Amino acid sequence: MRQIILDTETTGLEAERGHRVIEVGCLEIVNRRRTGRTFHRYLRPDREVDPGAIRVHGLTNEFLAGQPRFAEIATEFLEFVAGAELVIHNAAFDVAFLNAELKRLQPPPGLITDRCSVLDTLLLARKMHPGQRNSLDALCKRYSVDNSHRELHGALLDAQILLDVYLAMTGGQGALTLGELVEATTTATTTVSRAKRPAGTLQVPRASGEEAALHEATLLVIDKASDGKTLWRVLPTAD
Repeated sequence: MRQIILDTETTGLEAERGHRVIEVGCLEIVNRRRTGRTFHRYLRPDREVDPGAIRVHGLTNEFLAGQPRFAEIATEFLEFVAGAELVIHNAAFDVAFLNAELKRLQPPPGLITDRCSVLDTLLLARKMHPGQRNSLDALCKRYSVDNSHRELHGALLDAQILLDVYLAMTGGQGALTLGELVEATTTATTTVSRAKRPAGTLQVPRASGEEAALHEATLLVIDKASDGKTLWRVLPTAD
C-alpha cells in the first residue's frame, strides 16, 4: 500500500479568505516502510503572511518572495501524490488549502480527493483516545515520539514527526525501515542456550473463579474502549 504523509504551512488559517499554501512537505511509505522519496517545496503566495502565522512557522515574506508559485510546481506535486492515500493530521485544513490552490490553476485539474484518498490521523486519534488531547504534540508525548527538535512548525519536519506517530498509533514496529531492520538483524549478537528442565511433575496453576471474573471484566473494558474490535471477540475461540 502506497501512502504519502503530508503537511502544509500557510499564510493564515482560512483558505476561503484567500490565504495561501507557502510550504508543502511529503514523505512516501509503501507497506509501512519509508522509501526515501520526498517532496518538499516553499511557495510564493503573492500576499502577506499573517504575523501570527510567521510566529508559528517562521516563514517570512522576504524569504517566500524568491520561491516558485504553486502553479509552477503543481504538476510535479500531483504526479508525486497520484494514487496514494494521503495521511494528514487535521486533514480538513490541508485539503481545503490544496483544493483552493488547485482551483486557481487554469485549467483546474480537479480536487486533490479526485486523485488520492485521505486518512485523517486527528479523527483516528479521537476515536482511539476519546476525550483526550490529540494534537500532534500530545500524540508525540503519548507515543514517546521525540519532537524536541521542533522549535517551529515546518511542513517536512511535521510530516516526519507525523509518520512516526502514525506508525506508533497503528502498529509501532512498522517505524523501522527495511534497512534498519536488516542492520538490527545482522549486527545483533545473541547467544541462545537450552534451559535445563527441572525434575518433578509440571505444575499448572488454574485461575480461581474470582480471578476469572476479574479477568473477564478487564477484557470487557478493553473491548468497549476499542469499539468492539478486540481480536478475542472477533476470532473464533479454540475448543
